Amino acid sequence: MASSLPQTALWHAARTRHGCEGGVRRTLDALGVENFIPFEKTLSGASRPVIPCLVFLRATRDEALSLANSGKIRVKYLIDCATHTLMTVPDKQMDDFRRVMEAGLAEGGLVDVPLEKGEAVRVIAGPLKGVEGTVLEFHGRYYVVVGLLGEVFARAQVPRAYLEKI
Repeated sequence: MASSLPQTALWHAARTRHGCEGGVRRTLDALGVENFIPFEKTLSGASRPVIPCLVFLRATRDEALSLANSGKIRVKYLIDCATHTLMTVPDKQMDDFRRVMEAGLAEGGLVDVPLEKGEAVRVIAGPLKGVEGTVLEFHGRYYVVVGLLGEVFARAQVPRAYLEKI
């Protein structure tokens, strides 16, 4: 039996087929569904996804399932193994990740894993003010590193004076 309680829109993580990220993004945009699929320009000027096959969309659980079940978008949602429900990302974490990705693409953007474990920090000034993550010092430069799902990490360079320990 379906619940009649209103649902909250959440960020859902999903996989799509390789090379389909742009089509999924165009479809979600046309449907008015907020989404995040970071793209970068290649040397040839083409656009390619920064995280191949990974899509984030913000919708209620029912809306997300309807999009996939109706065939409007070709995705498979990631499942949280502990709860056996659709994997979601908290709004603050997604906002921080988006901001760091947008600011950090010129500095390298994604990193496989943080290069060293650092302290939890908050950015207190500049365009990334309010972002929380871990600090990384590499070759005398300071970065804030933000992770999603324990698998995907982004970094952006910030002046040391803009970081405070949480």
